[in-house]
Amino acid sequence: MTEETKSPSDLAKLPRQRASEAADSGADNGAEPAVKVVREWQEVWHRYAANKLALVGLVLVAGLLLTAAFAPLIAPYDPLLQNLDRTIEAPSAAHWFGTDILGRDQLSRVIYGARIATIVGIVSILLTLVIGIVLGAVAGYFGRFYDTLTMRAADVFFAFPLLIGAIIIITVIGRGVWPVVLSLAIFGWATVARLLRSSVLSVREMDYVHAARALGAGHLRVIVRHILPNSLAPVLIYGTFNVGTAVVAEASLSYLGVGVSPEIPEWGNMLAAGKGFIGVYDYMWTLPSVAVVLTTLGFIFVGDGLRDALDPKLR
Repeated sequence: MTEETKSPSDLAKLPRQRASEAADSGADNGAEPAVKVVREWQEVWHRYAANKLALVGLVLVAGLLLTAAFAPLIAPYDPLLQNLDRTIEAPSAAHWFGTDILGRDQLSRVIYGARIATIVGIVSILLTLVIGIVLGAVAGYFGRFYDTLTMRAADVFFAFPLLIGAIIIITVIGRGVWPVVLSLAIFGWATVARLLRSSVLSVREMDYVHAARALGAGHLRVIVRHILPNSLAPVLIYGTFNVGTAVVAEASLSYLGVGVSPEIPEWGNMLAAGKGFIGVYDYMWTLPSVAVVLTTLGFIFVGDGLRDALDPKLR
């Protein structure tokens, strides 16, 4: 029976039926993008899991984070507890990795050192990414004066080696964890800004960006909704790689005596305390050195795996 021959009551039901069908169709259309996103991330994970070194790096990073989180439960002793009757004691059943010149347990200090490494490494890189992403996005999108100003400022920071610049800032504002974090972020944002700027310069000329502008989208909406999601992958990979670099830089500053205070259990401080015993009591510097190396390798392996997994050419 056609609509022309249907009864008035049947015709009254049609709008509701069509509205229900449209709602069902809209729900299906809304579900399709979500399913597509899930599938894309599943493909990313499969490509990441195919890289054995990336899985090793993930295990190392997870081990670092768990050690930092549960240090009070894992460490056999208080890292600040001094026992002058057992100074410079070789590894034994009581102290698996020996004691230092003040009788403090080496293993406990290395375990608590993971907390400093995690805080400095991750927080400094996050702050670096925030500064670099904001300045790089503005420079790449607006260009002209903003681009010139940001890139010339970046050149100034490129002229300072990371450690030299960090030492200058720490000398001015004082030692501590947060001064180290701030100094690493200040002298690390320039690379992020330049990297993101190059991505934004290519993405801003895409058709979907022009379409968004034509539909009346503002600059902030275009940057946040259309440009950044398609420009951030190289920056995030760079950030993952450089968490290990920040850990090494922090340990280096403490080793040089300008990082965190000497009494704080931190890997650079332990290396500085053990440098005078190389070839005599090697256990005093071996364990913190291994901790720095494994942490750095872990983040490098994770970054390498993310680079391969997020490579558009492999999709």
